[in-house]
Amino acid sequence: MPDAVVIGSGPNGLVAANILADAGWHVVVVEASDRPGGAVRSDRGVHPDYVHDTFSAFYPLAAASPAIHALALDRYGLRWSHAPEVVAHPLADGRCPVLSRDLGRTAASLAGFAAADGAAWERLHRLWGRVGEDLVGCLFTPFPPVRAALRLVARTGAEECLRLLRTMLLPARRFGEEHFDGDGGRLLIAGNALHADLGPESALGGGFGWLMCMLGQDHGFPVPVGGAGRLTDALVARLRERGGRVLCGRTVSRVVVRNGRAVGVRTADGTEIATRRAVLADVPAPLLYERLLGEEHLPAALRADLRRFQWDFATVKVDWALSRPIPWACAGARRAGTVHVAEGVDALTRFAGQLAMHQVPDVPFTVLGQMTTADPSRSPAGTESAWGYTHVPQHIRSDAGDEGIAGRWDAHEKEAIAARVESGIERLAPGFRAAVLARRVLTPPDLERLNPALVGGAVNQGTTSLHQQLMFRPLPGTGRPGTPIRGLYLCSATAHPGGGVHGAPGANAARAALRAPRLPRRSR
Repeated sequence: MPDAVVIGSGPNGLVAANILADAGWHVVVVEASDRPGGAVRSDRGVHPDYVHDTFSAFYPLAAASPAIHALALDRYGLRWSHAPEVVAHPLADGRCPVLSRDLGRTAASLAGFAAADGAAWERLHRLWGRVGEDLVGCLFTPFPPVRAALRLVARTGAEECLRLLRTMLLPARRFGEEHFDGDGGRLLIAGNALHADLGPESALGGGFGWLMCMLGQDHGFPVPVGGAGRLTDALVARLRERGGRVLCGRTVSRVVVRNGRAVGVRTADGTEIATRRAVLADVPAPLLYERLLGEEHLPAALRADLRRFQWDFATVKVDWALSRPIPWACAGARRAGTVHVAEGVDALTRFAGQLAMHQVPDVPFTVLGQMTTADPSRSPAGTESAWGYTHVPQHIRSDAGDEGIAGRWDAHEKEAIAARVESGIERLAPGFRAAVLARRVLTPPDLERLNPALVGGAVNQGTTSLHQQLMFRPLPGTGRPGTPIRGLYLCSATAHPGGGVHGAPGANAARAALRAPRLPRRSR
């Protein structure tokens, strides 16, 4: 009998399993898919000569994560690779702010938009150098992050700490206006905020955009050599070395609860896997509570809060096998691993506003990955493995474009949304479409079919907006991995601190399980 069962083999589940195994626990991971990884997988499904990451691709949060760093995954075959530049945001007039791991190059790029903006970026980086470690500590530890917060106050003083808190809560537009005279820095902040679905007018967007930019400045946006799946391979290999097991093709249909305590799981074929000490669920909170637990185990207030849980926007992802690198008109975009496609902050606001009105945007904001630029092993020399993703509403009321996209996601609608994404790229890189050898379009139902945790194509497992963060994530009064059921812990991205491949929800849940009092051995 294992000490713990982990439901789901995404990065959070595998990080949790490894931490428990390090403590001497016997751990079994149960995965519904035929292979582990959750949203950290890669394949050759677009073209046999090209590796594409099926879901997530760039990992600045993994590079900064204490939980992942502590696992020393380089000993298990994981190697990181970087594009020459981190992020670029080309514009139709030929200008292009570039985020580089070289501070001077980033500053010079922004000074090209406004003379004082290079120095402004350097000031923000110096501030990050003083407080970044503690901010990351606040982000990656259970709420409330007492130790990291006390260190932060001691380092800055109460008055400056309040100013920092205000800065972190600013919308991306206001953050950019306060710190930069030109468009370059404003675009980098706002574009990176939208990685977490925080539009330019959303509270917290400025802080998140700044955090992502500073992680990119210091760590880059690294990718695993050979594909995202190599990160999963390393996590699985490390776990197996410590005696852990990963059972694939086994769908958990129920968490078994007796006398208010989780005592195991039941799979779809009726098999029960009992556990001595804990069950950890790397599944979205609504799926855990509504499908794997019965209502009789849930307080009335929790059931009411679940009805108000808000998913993040749905995602559409397009993968391309290209015969040559993307022919960007702006030279700065050719060397970047990540490229943002939108004509200014106002265009980002328009895009976010259409999503808020449940409209399919007519001019998508696209986050584009140039994977061969970041890792030459991804495709033959002289070619490019690339992808782009954009967002659509979870529940579509209308289409801001002319094609009448309504959320059926049939062949017509797939072609229509892909054409909009490609049109934005073609405008900035004439000749892009002519380089496409093969293409794959993944709409929200496709993403959920490939990974049931991505409900409706929600890749962050819940909005990143302030009303569903910290002590409100996933539900008001939580912010920690415990649940109303003893011995059951939430370790998915619906738990604090949320989405991104950093392993913090898994690490927090594992440590909570290790701290729990040892329960009496069950009688046979």
